[in-house]
Amino acid sequence: MCSDTLLRMDVEQALDQAAQRYRETGEAHDRARKAAVAAVVAALKSGMRPTDVTNRSPFTAAYVRRIARENGINADPKYQR
Repeated sequence: MCSDTLLRMDVEQALDQAAQRYRETGEAHDRARKAAVAAVVAALKSGMRPTDVTNRSPFTAAYVRRIARENGINADPKYQR
């Protein structure tokens, strides 16, 4: 085997390994996101203020509101216009 072939095999192997690591971390990230969403829902349902939930979560206020809506959690009437 010539050195060009060995180099190409090394590059291809490195690419295969990087792609596999990317898929694995993507799956871990998805599991962590789902766990964070579940924790946000639980916190909101327990009566925790959305502002406090947002401050402790990895999500923006807009996304916390979206999570609440998607899970049937209505805004406290005293904060509605």
